[in-house]
Amino acid sequence: MGRLWSFLTAVALLGAGCTINRDIMFKTPRDFAFDTVQDTLEREFKLQPDDIIAFKMYANDGFKMIDLINQDDLTLRSAQRDPFSYLVDPRGITKLPVIGEVHVQGLTVRQAEMLLEDKYSTFFKRPFVLLSVSNRRVVVFPGGGGDAKIVPLENNNTTLLEVLARAGGIASRGDAHRVKLFRKEADGMRKIFQFDLSDIDNLKYGDLVMQADDVLYVQPNAEIARGLLTEITPLITLLTTTVLVIGLVRTIGN
Repeated sequence: MGRLWSFLTAVALLGAGCTINRDIMFKTPRDFAFDTVQDTLEREFKLQPDDIIAFKMYANDGFKMIDLINQDDLTLRSAQRDPFSYLVDPRGITKLPVIGEVHVQGLTVRQAEMLLEDKYSTFFKRPFVLLSVSNRRVVVFPGGGGDAKIVPLENNNTTLLEVLARAGGIASRGDAHRVKLFRKEADGMRKIFQFDLSDIDNLKYGDLVMQADDVLYVQPNAEIARGLLTEITPLITLLTTTVLVIGLVRTIGN
């Protein structure tokens, strides 16, 4: 009986050990070489492929946009019309009316506005361009397991700390020592950064401006004891029932 109990317990523990903490993703070995964040952190959002640009343009430095007091209703509605939207393709290029294809990848919103104002100046008098990006978002895993969130970047210069806050902060199971950022580069590959946000000296990394399509992952702490207990409780119940039945059968047989 003792041998049977020991054997069944060992099998149960082995089976349970294969499923404990399987919700932890993106594991890295201890000697993994993370990418290095530049000493000068980027403070502005930059355009990249798959961004959808909302575009408006006015002539004469935007005179019609602000001088609406004496305009008729038709002109007013025209000046306040919804912007047109254009996609930045995988080459980092967007195609706009009149001027055609323009490479905007890597530019800040203001830099792109200035570039377009220069290009449209060939066809319009003192053009005034307004751009915004409507589809930017970040995927955040706060470290609690199945509580991932998609956080829209409504402001141009949304920081890492702001995104974490909108996702509810680091979960109780999350490890502030291991906050990982996966960022897609121009070549389509992702750089992998890791920050120790438990250290006040690393507060500067909280001011890192998030880019569209970033993935922010707070690695959960391993919960071996709780996971083991959760996994083996049904097996222990089964084993106990089996032993009781065997004992009862033997008692009746005697």
